[in-house]
Amino acid sequence: MSRTLIIGRFQPFHRGHFAVVEAARRQRPGAAVILGVGSAQASFTPTDPFTAGERAEMIELALREAGLSEVTVVPIPDIHRHALWAAHVVALVPQFDVLLTNNPLTRLLFERAGVTVESVPWVERAQFQGAVIRAAMRTQAPWEPSVPSAVAKFLTTLGGPARVRLLGPESPGPPDVGEA
Repeated sequence: MSRTLIIGRFQPFHRGHFAVVEAARRQRPGAAVILGVGSAQASFTPTDPFTAGERAEMIELALREAGLSEVTVVPIPDIHRHALWAAHVVALVPQFDVLLTNNPLTRLLFERAGVTVESVPWVERAQFQGAVIRAAMRTQAPWEPSVPSAVAKFLTTLGGPARVRLLGPESPGPPDVGEA
């Protein structure tokens, strides 16, 4: 079976992430999709407010709402050693044929490991970014249109926006590898 891997923190899973899943399906019809939930050990911080389990659940709800199947969600904890990260990921996820990413560091690390890497077009990148959505939650601005409706319902029920406000502002810094 052919499989495509997409790695992201999914904090939260938003319409840009959903568009990448749809692009993966178009680029490789019939291929299953693996979504690697990066920084799986991180939660309850300003940049990673949701647990790996909560992120997996929001992904599954959004995909089920859209009628998409053949998607596997796998948590990927950080190891903080870039030179070993691609091998770490390969050991954790089911076998795959191609990695989809627009992250230059992720591309470099996986290409060095001999993995086929492809890009997908950004979709409204200015709006569909986890940091932008979390900032909207913090300021109580509309954030719901940036995520699939099933994710908005889940996060509202979960108290996600209140959690994001409680955890406080994000400090600027470089993105982690695997950040979508």
